[in-house]
Amino acid sequence: MNDKAFLDKGFYISTNNQLLDLDTIYNFLINESYWSNGLPYETFCKAINNSLCFGIYKNNTQCGFARVVTDKATFAYICDVFVLVPYRGAGLSKWLIQTIREYPELNGLRRWSLATADAHGLYQQFGFTTLSKPERWMEIFTPYAKTTETT
Repeated sequence: MNDKAFLDKGFYISTNNQLLDLDTIYNFLINESYWSNGLPYETFCKAINNSLCFGIYKNNTQCGFARVVTDKATFAYICDVFVLVPYRGAGLSKWLIQTIREYPELNGLRRWSLATADAHGLYQQFGFTTLSKPERWMEIFTPYAKTTETT
């Protein structure tokens, strides 16, 4: 389906964080995703506020979501991508990723990245491949690490 077909069916995508249904998004992330189990609500809110968020809506109801961590100049990391169960199978995830990849503020980036356990086929349609030089990538993985306060 193209943009017009989705729009004709009442769907739209917005980057306006004021439209986000934070309860719906948070509920999905902590209860239905494999990647955010145990995510504290405060951390979730901080991530939303510091990311470029894309919401899918139908009649102002949240249907899907994706978050992009980016400097809008060289790099973007796509994460927290989902479409709620009642809306799956209609191509909304493809439309969402296409919209993100074509978003004007993200044009000309040198690198896009993401991590997925089960949606490789979706992302390959948009040019994503496995890391070309994984030996160059490193990480520190401390999910939901507590910050320490100094006095």
